[in-house]
Amino acid sequence: MSDTPAPFAFVEAGVDAACRGALDRADALRDDPDALKARWPTSRVILLDEKGNAYADDQGRLFAATGRDISDGPGGVGASVFLGLDPHDIAWFALEGALTALDAPRRVDLRSAASLWPAFDASVFAQARALQHWRSRHRFCGVCGGEVALSRAGWQGKCVQCGAEHYPRTDPAVIVAVTDGSRLLLGRQAGWPARRYSVLAGFVEPGESLEQTVAREVLEESGVRVRRCRYLASQPWPFPGSLMLGFYAEAEPDAPQVGDELEEARWFTADEVRRARQRGEWGSTQDDGEGPVLSPSISISRWLIEQWLAGQGA
Repeated sequence: MSDTPAPFAFVEAGVDAACRGALDRADALRDDPDALKARWPTSRVILLDEKGNAYADDQGRLFAATGRDISDGPGGVGASVFLGLDPHDIAWFALEGALTALDAPRRVDLRSAASLWPAFDASVFAQARALQHWRSRHRFCGVCGGEVALSRAGWQGKCVQCGAEHYPRTDPAVIVAVTDGSRLLLGRQAGWPARRYSVLAGFVEPGESLEQTVAREVLEESGVRVRRCRYLASQPWPFPGSLMLGFYAEAEPDAPQVGDELEEARWFTADEVRRARQRGEWGSTQDDGEGPVLSPSISISRWLIEQWLAGQGA
């Protein structure tokens, strides 16, 4: 397997950057409202609409106003979520655009941003969007039904009725390149664009390890038995709040048999995968409209496929 740096969305490329986030989350500042208020005027604020799209300029680039610009409307540091500090020690916040008097020429969805924006901008957007989704769906306590009040700069909810605490959640999921030694197992869901194939994936269930999840999900989705697996890399996947944990697995050369989750699963040779790669992404000018195409380059699934190909001498 190759040691090529991960080139998928929301993760900065480069071996020395693999453990570094776009922002320093600066957890201690979440409990210091005075410090956040002092940083607010010079901060950068990413504005989101009710659908989770980011405000963008007329070129489709991130529109991040300063806190000082947000002078009208009920929005402000108290209504925002503190995201962290950038390498220049500038604070970044996220705020519902409807709470401000500001507007911007365009709105950009997260998938488009992942493809078009610099890694830093897309990563900040991903963090803001995931937190917005959590906040919008956890306004009431799951224990007693009471109203949830937010604290810690938007990172903690506390029920005003029973006192239960609530925190942002991330759902772990495995995504795995399965090989029988010479072939790669790929599948497709019925709702995907025609001819698109990807590696298999599934959510971790309570009480199982990641390795057990790999074996179970591959067996459930394709009927293929995994012998062993190992972890390679991870990708935040805020659609709306998952973490994709990438694995490489060796499996028996079983004939794939799909159930309800996949429309099709099949083994592909290295030559078939190379030809699929040459077609580019679905709908691209390189696509001849004839054979399989691979998952988009923004996803760790495509990176896992490329890693397997590299091991085949591609």
